[in-house]
Parts: sequence; C-alpha cells; structure tokens
Amino acid sequence: MLGARDIGGLMAMMPAFATDNAADINAVNTVDIERLHTGLDRMIRDGANVIATTGSFGECHTLLFDEFRTLANESVTVTRKRVPLFIGVTSVNSREALQKIRVVDGSGADGILLGVPYYFPSSVDNAIRLYREVGEMFPKLNIMIYHNPDLHHVRLPLEAFTAITKNPAVVAMKDSHRDTLEFMKLQKVIAGKISHICAQHQYSPFAELGAAGFWSIDAWMGPWPQLALRDAVRRGDQKLAREIILDIMPPGTGRFDLSWRETANKIGIRLAGYVDPGPLRPPFLDIPPEVIERQKRRVASWQLLCEKYRPQVKPAE
Repeated sequence: MLGARDIGGLMAMMPAFATDNAADINAVNTVDIERLHTGLDRMIRDGANVIATTGSFGECHTLLFDEFRTLANESVTVTRKRVPLFIGVTSVNSREALQKIRVVDGSGADGILLGVPYYFPSSVDNAIRLYREVGEMFPKLNIMIYHNPDLHHVRLPLEAFTAITKNPAVVAMKDSHRDTLEFMKLQKVIAGKISHICAQHQYSPFAELGAAGFWSIDAWMGPWPQLALRDAVRRGDQKLAREIILDIMPPGTGRFDLSWRETANKIGIRLAGYVDPGPLRPPFLDIPPEVIERQKRRVASWQLLCEKYRPQVKPAE
C-alpha cells in the first residue's frame, strides 16, 4: 500500500491509445497496445512521477469493458512499478465501477482513480458511502478520489473530508475546484492523509499551501514544461515557476467548451507527435474546424516551450 507521501510531482493523465479503426462505430478491441507501450514508457522514462488512466480525457466514457481490461493490464505491464499507477474506474453507476475495480485488484496497479457515478447527480452522503464501501471491499487497493464536479455533478465540500479521511484506503485526490481559502482550510483536514494533486496552473501557489503535485494532460504533447515546473517548485524558485505557468496557460486562454475540451486535447497531442494516441472514438468525430485550428496553434506554441524548457530538465534516472 502507498501512503499520501508516496504520491506527488507530475501526474500524467494518460490517453486511451486507439487503433486506426477506433473511429468506426462497429469497432471493438480499439486499444492500440503498441502505441500504449511506446507512449507510456516514454512518459515514464522522461520523468513523470505518477500515471493515471481512464479519466475523462482518458475516455472512461467511450471504452468497452474488454477494452478497459486491456488498457488496465497493459498499463501495468509497461509501468513495472517504476512509478505509482492509478487506473481510472469512474462509471455511470456503482456496480459498473465495481466490475472495473475487480479487474484492477490484483493486477499489479497501485490503485484506482475513482469518481462518483455521474449519470444523474448523486449526493455527498452517497459519495462518502461509495468510497467507504470500496475501501472496505478492497483494503489492499489505494484510492485516489477523482473530484470533477463539472462532469460528476457532485461537489465534495470541506465537511465531507472529516469522514473521508477516516478511510485508510483513500490516499490521494485529483482536484482543481478549490479557491485559495478553501484549499487552505482543506489542508488542515487532509494533511498527511490525502495527497492533493491540483491542476498544473495552480501548482506554484498551491504547492506552498500543501499541494503534493499536479495533474496534466498537456504533458503528452511533450512534458518538459511540466517537468521544469515541478523542478522549479522543488527548488523553491517561485519566480521561474510562475513564468512557466504563464507560458503553459498564457493570458487569453480560458475554459473550453466541454463538448470539445478532452477531444481537442487528444487532437493536439496527436499533432504534437511526442506520442501517438490514435484517432478519436465515437461519438466525437465531427469536429468544428475552429477547434482543430486552435489546436494547431496550441501545438506550435507548445513545441517552442519544449525547446525552451527541455535543456533545464535533468534527465530522469
């Protein structure tokens, strides 16, 4: 079992590497094992500290069950305990999530990334119950809470963590939905018990307040800006860390339309060429031209950032 102190740094949110025919609505077995092995191994060798699969960007919502099983098992095969690996199991209902958790349990993965079932809004009490029941059923499996109120329709307030921290299986949380004051109050409850993984653009200020690491999708376009950010924060170079964050999220960038946010990121990652995530899966196939053009501009800027920050990153051992 891992503890909260074992989880931090850059958590790369992995794409669900797709086969060439994955856009076909009739396709099955669309996880491309070669792309997965090549891309995931490269990310680990280049220095990512934690890997998490099958979140919203990782297509928990588009994979068939057998495809999920393949992705989970192949991710374990590639990772080989070099870094902590959390397999995302968030599902439309708790019983489906349980089926996925049973695949992960005993697979060699370090834990699960578990969000609240999301078709209809649930409640905070039911969310607490879900984490408690899963922790009791799988006492040797680490749980990372996947807190995404925009998609899961439940916001976990500060008060919920008084109960959640009593669950020893919960060791981390992926969370980007706290302002500074709420984050500070939350740390008083979870410090030493739950490793808080914030968004990449929050990391410089929130690390001083207790964040152990940050999650990133953009890292799959080339992780050197994120690795440079991680290292700057570790050295206490807050000036450089702020500069990197503003490079990653320059003025004028804002919230994307949820219809295209994760979809657009996958398009950008494929254009960047650091890894090949493969094509999009149904139903996200007819993409507005402006979404694609925006990603082309984003990739061109990102590649310049990689050139800028790669020389500053010490090669991973």
